[in-house]
Amino acid sequence: MGFKERSWVIISIFLIIGLIFIIRLFFLQVTTDYWAQKAASITEKEITTYPARGLIYDRNENLMVANKAVYDMMVLPADVKKNGFDSLGISNLLGITTEEYRIAFNKAKEYSAYKPSVIVEQIPAEQFGYIVDQLYNYPAFIPVPRTLRSYPIPVAPHTIGYISEVSPRQIAQNPHYKSGDYIGASGIEKTYETDLRGKRGVRYIVVDVHNKEIESYKSGDFDKAAISGDNLMLSIDAILQGYGEKLMQNKKGTIVAIEPSSGEVLAMVSSPGYNPNLLVGRERSVNFKALAANDSLGPLFNRALNAQYRPGSVFKIVEALVALEDGVIKPETRIRCNRGIINCHGSHYNDDLTNAIIHSCNPYFREVYKRLIQQGEANSIYKDSEIGLEKWQKNVMKFGFGATLGIDVNGEKGGQVPGVSLYDKWYGSGRWAFSTIYSNAIGEGELLVVPLQMANLAAIIANKGYYYAPHLVKSIGDENAIRPEYTVKHQTGVSPEYFDLVVEAMDAVVNKTGGTARRARTKDITVCGKTGTVQNGDYPDHSVFIAFAPRENPKIAIAVYVEYAGFGGTWAAPIASLMIEKYLKGEISNSRKEKRILDFENLYLEKVEKEDE
Repeated sequence: MGFKERSWVIISIFLIIGLIFIIRLFFLQVTTDYWAQKAASITEKEITTYPARGLIYDRNENLMVANKAVYDMMVLPADVKKNGFDSLGISNLLGITTEEYRIAFNKAKEYSAYKPSVIVEQIPAEQFGYIVDQLYNYPAFIPVPRTLRSYPIPVAPHTIGYISEVSPRQIAQNPHYKSGDYIGASGIEKTYETDLRGKRGVRYIVVDVHNKEIESYKSGDFDKAAISGDNLMLSIDAILQGYGEKLMQNKKGTIVAIEPSSGEVLAMVSSPGYNPNLLVGRERSVNFKALAANDSLGPLFNRALNAQYRPGSVFKIVEALVALEDGVIKPETRIRCNRGIINCHGSHYNDDLTNAIIHSCNPYFREVYKRLIQQGEANSIYKDSEIGLEKWQKNVMKFGFGATLGIDVNGEKGGQVPGVSLYDKWYGSGRWAFSTIYSNAIGEGELLVVPLQMANLAAIIANKGYYYAPHLVKSIGDENAIRPEYTVKHQTGVSPEYFDLVVEAMDAVVNKTGGTARRARTKDITVCGKTGTVQNGDYPDHSVFIAFAPRENPKIAIAVYVEYAGFGGTWAAPIASLMIEKYLKGEISNSRKEKRILDFENLYLEKVEKEDE
């Protein structure tokens, strides 16, 4: 090949190589622009995933509190265009007014421009499907699946409580919570919040320009799954609880039932109550305000734990036990029913202790109280009364009165066992004596108790001298364990043989001729109880009754208060007996007794409600 031919070959090779470079350069330019545009159209996002809140079951594994799916619409304020944003469009899509949108957006921006906040909460699943298809126009808005509470068995609202959105103050106090989170606000939901809430997770996703998810970022390697909250098993018997609420319809008052051998609360009724489903969903704030505004009935008020009543004649049992242990009386001690100072019901004259309990003799227990308060410990009657009252107060408080029992829900009151400091404040030191305070002897005066404490008293008598602190949770998660403080046996310091006498008397109160609680008699069950009629100033008396059953190996201890209902044996006693029979036998043998309770009409209560309207 000559020089000329070789030159053309070399030139051709360079031309081909140059052409290849030109084509490659063009290809790189085009594809780089394509991928640059592609990269600009996709974004990574961090999405918080919320755990399912723990479920709540009753003692028989009946589901009481469940979850249902809803969606919260979150907004990232920093990603919302400052100019030209279609606020009307997003408002219409979310089903709110532009004013509601403006308020919610400003609140979110105030919380943080760079952290997601709720703009609309609790969107139902059926509505969410349409909304999510339109979100490509609003990339700053992020849907987050959540769960709401639902109540397959809508009972025990005061006990279970409710959840609500965290406040800014709660967020400041606890960094675990973020705007839009829910937190237990009362009851079991509040006490066991850390167990029920679970742990949040996180997902990292890639979304396109239309805000639609393309894929998980890095195949989900950096994702963290949410962990569901622990389930709780309550000590409550949902069937018994529901029956108690039925019996208390059209009444003001409360029922508390306890298993004596464990301190587990079987039922805790506060009436009037409300349907727990009212405090779920987007109308919960409106419903809450309506319930809170009903002052005459107080449906949000938990009478079982917060109401402080006088114990009435039921307290005579405590008086008897303290006096027996102190040695100021014996079982055979007889005292005349002298009505000159304090009135008495019934016709009896010279009772011993057992009959004084059966007949609920006021003069008898006034004298017993006098012997406890004035024991000749000092020359001055005033100083002697101070010494006696201090000792009496200490002994009475061993029965769980005068302080909270420590139940595992918030808001429990402690009642009052009056002492020296109270009367010194009222009358002045050295200016009062037994004659000033003797109404305490019959459960009146300055004594105040909480219904839970009265049910606990029934449990103490059933156990013949001790109790376990009442509690509502049997187990948390898979662990069959309760808090250790609920396994401690609390002793009253009174000898068991003295309880035998009281049990015999309480049996007679219900089952023997002349007893004040004959309406509590129950077929095939030996109910032991004590009635009380609590004075209420210018208003009708409250009806009170405590009991346990059966007499041997007791399974249930109970206290019932019915406000403005009069004698304890008339209304409170039959209600307690129906609860006892329902729990022990699962059915009611005396339909007439039940119908009478269900047909109850409190004319005074109706009058009060009308006056408050």
